[in-house]
Amino acid sequence: MKHNNKYIYPKTIRVSIDGKRHYDINDKEKLPSVTTILSQTQRAEKAEGLRKWRELKGEAEATRIVDESGARGTAMHKILEEYIKGDGYLDLTKVGKEAHNMAMKVISDGLCNVTEYYGLESTLYYPGLYAGATDMIALHNNRMTIIDFKQSNKPKKREWIEDYCLQLAAYGMAHDYMHKTQIDKAVIMMCTPDNFYQEFVIEGEEYRQYKYKWLGRVSKYYEQKQRTDANNEKTE
Repeated sequence: MKHNNKYIYPKTIRVSIDGKRHYDINDKEKLPSVTTILSQTQRAEKAEGLRKWRELKGEAEATRIVDESGARGTAMHKILEEYIKGDGYLDLTKVGKEAHNMAMKVISDGLCNVTEYYGLESTLYYPGLYAGATDMIALHNNRMTIIDFKQSNKPKKREWIEDYCLQLAAYGMAHDYMHKTQIDKAVIMMCTPDNFYQEFVIEGEEYRQYKYKWLGRVSKYYEQKQRTDANNEKTE
């Protein structure tokens, strides 16, 4: 695939504020990341489900699984990024070898439909609201698409990935604002350690609905923040 440098994406610095990821945009404003907003506004039942899972597994085992999954996902992203740029990357650790096989599956089954790309790990932001870095902006089956690579420990049902869909809708909205585009499609390319590939395409009306839902989460985040800031002022 070829690189089209039609769009210029800003260089930003990730910073932590109160332990939460933010992006420093051109030294002008520090915006919460998309993942921070999703984490801070998740449904109570989802948070409770995660708590019960950690309790069932035990803290040490749960932490091991989370850390290993994170390392595998990071390695897979690195391999895919270097492949797309034409450089290549080799990680000979146990996790790296697993990630390599997963990346090859994503390449053969997913990236085969990508003809050109505009950005990799590109920072996108909506002034005053949020920022984030999307894995890839590209032409997927001849349509401009936000693409995200995900590793998963087991296959996912579509109803389990709402936050992933909201994440991509957020990136698409930011891209539209920054570059006057009209993106209406996103693709999640997902692979498990045993090389089971899944692809979730979000487009048209479904994609628009996720944009509305995302704006609802943004509003909820800032409402919560406003209450917290007000309470902190009272205690000072």
